[in-house]
Amino acid sequence: MKKRCSGIIMPISSLASPYGIGTFGDKAYEFANFLKDAGQTYWQILPLGHTSYGDSPYQAFSAFAGNPYFIDFEVLERDGLLNHDDFAHRNFGHDPERVDYGAIYNERYEVLAIAFNNFKNHSQDEFNIFKEQSGWWLKDYALFMAIKEKMQSKGWKEWDEDLKLRRREALSNAREELKERISFWEFVQFQFFKQWNYLKSYVNKLGIEIIGDIPIYVAEDSSDAWANSEIFLLDESKNPTVVAGCPPDAFSETGQLWGNPIYNWEYLESTGYSWWITRVRESLKLFDVIRVDHFRGFEAYWTVPYGEETAINGEWVKGPGIKLFNAIKNELGDVNIIAEDLGYLTQDVLDFLAETKFPGMKVLQFAFDSREESDYIPHTYEKNCIVYTGTHDNDTVMGWIDETGNPDDVAHAKNYLRLNEEEGLHWGFIRGAWASVGYVALAQMQDFLALGNESRINLPSSSEGNWQWRIKPDAINNDLSQQIYKLTKLYGRFQ
Repeated sequence: MKKRCSGIIMPISSLASPYGIGTFGDKAYEFANFLKDAGQTYWQILPLGHTSYGDSPYQAFSAFAGNPYFIDFEVLERDGLLNHDDFAHRNFGHDPERVDYGAIYNERYEVLAIAFNNFKNHSQDEFNIFKEQSGWWLKDYALFMAIKEKMQSKGWKEWDEDLKLRRREALSNAREELKERISFWEFVQFQFFKQWNYLKSYVNKLGIEIIGDIPIYVAEDSSDAWANSEIFLLDESKNPTVVAGCPPDAFSETGQLWGNPIYNWEYLESTGYSWWITRVRESLKLFDVIRVDHFRGFEAYWTVPYGEETAINGEWVKGPGIKLFNAIKNELGDVNIIAEDLGYLTQDVLDFLAETKFPGMKVLQFAFDSREESDYIPHTYEKNCIVYTGTHDNDTVMGWIDETGNPDDVAHAKNYLRLNEEEGLHWGFIRGAWASVGYVALAQMQDFLALGNESRINLPSSSEGNWQWRIKPDAINNDLSQQIYKLTKLYGRFQ
């Protein structure tokens, strides 16, 4: 990533679609063309995993499975697996600017079941190849999902003891009893990866690379924790002994209690970190660049005793550090990784990041503390960094300026960046990122559209109203792409 360029953050879920949520359909290809016209090099997205309760892409049923919501029905129709009436008149939600997760949960799987039944009359050759190549994770995932359905969506810790503990006879009986639903979930993943691979190939042919976000942790209720429990700190009953989070900070007075199981790093080291190497290898099949969420957790991570209601009573524990990334490099070579190095950073974390040589993140919205100089202010940057106007966890630029920013901090930003109404305050803020020395500059699509916090993607420590924003179908046009193109060319970031 050591070339001067730029890109746009746009989650797949936020693309326009008449079917409730963004997908790998025509609007995704239109957005890729928009990026090309705007002179952009990168398209950054959120994790693509199969989301669980709360619909957060950072809490998925599998570290390897894709989100069924992103499978496009019109593509399935063109493939002969659906008729238009199978999906055209269903209720996927009524607000084109918000995802209604309840509505799409109730409808989408029914449509996918129709496609699955129709698929039985089609050639199975590609499907069989996919199952053979992906079986090392797919078999456990599909069985996990089928059992979860049978158990009325209960988490695996609440399943019958024999299934919870993966006793051989119980698993064998479940595979026989649930073989139809197991095949359905395998089909869903086949369609996800088929459609994604077509889209990614198209994007790459335009000269655009995809930055994909992967969470550091997996969900407690996941096929990973169920099928590979030895790599986590669990007790004899398969309950976590400690869970992940982060200590009290500017986002939350009680910290953030994520609840994910913590890795058994001692065991992982004894295997040569094989599970993590595999995870990175598979992520590189999906993305060109990996943004590793909560990167500081590899140097030291915050552990909270299982059962705590907040993250206050936790402690820092040393992580694998450079040993993990040396193992990844020895196996996979140099990997394009962005280190999400935000939050509480000690000197040990800074030294660790320097040792990896991965670019860290500079969030421009954090730069303007009127009380003291910030490390996020542009004149302190080195080239090996990724400059963001804000991330999915931030206010939008206009939301920060107009709604939530400290007035003195906003005044500092206006003075430093020479923001003015004639140019547009949001354009001046983006200009600040594009003009910086950082190799890559990125901004959320909402910032280019001057949207307020009604379009914010996520508010950390809150459980409602997140991951819902969708772009208006007519928001992207040639005038906007040309304005972005001119700014990108002006500051030498043209691809």
